[in-house]
Amino acid sequence: MSEERDQMLTQQAGEIARLLSYVALLAVSISMFLEARTIPTSRFEALGAGAFPMLVHALLSLLLISAIIGAVRRIPTEAYPRFASQVVMWVQARRLVLLMFLCLIVYVTAMPMIGYPITTLIFLLVLLLTLSPRTKAAVALSVVLALVFSYGLNWLFAEVFNVFLPRGR
Repeated sequence: MSEERDQMLTQQAGEIARLLSYVALLAVSISMFLEARTIPTSRFEALGAGAFPMLVHALLSLLLISAIIGAVRRIPTEAYPRFASQVVMWVQARRLVLLMFLCLIVYVTAMPMIGYPITTLIFLLVLLLTLSPRTKAAVALSVVLALVFSYGLNWLFAEVFNVFLPRGR
């Protein structure tokens, strides 16, 4: 019985997440509709250059509004207070994946400023040391791999292929 209840709660949380995505997409669609209104018109077009994007985003907005109404009708009112705790549980269950995405975002953002070799070295060290076991051999292998794939690839591309990876500022 508890497994069925957990499945029902997960399904309700999924419905709420879907409802939130509908609302976010509706906000984007409305903003794109308003942006399409600012496209300059040509004297050779009767409707103007923004007519088609406005039509597409208006129809998309109507579809999203009907999806929002349907989702609100399907979700029981007692599911909303539980949603925050289920999101916290979901994040805790996927914390390593989220950490890796955060590391990737920092890596891509920092590379133009710091340069490929140093940024890649730090990124790979964090990645490998987070995911590998905590033994001396694993740590040593992680350091060697990080050095090879940061400075080794940088040397390979620069000397062999004559392609220079970002050097930083």
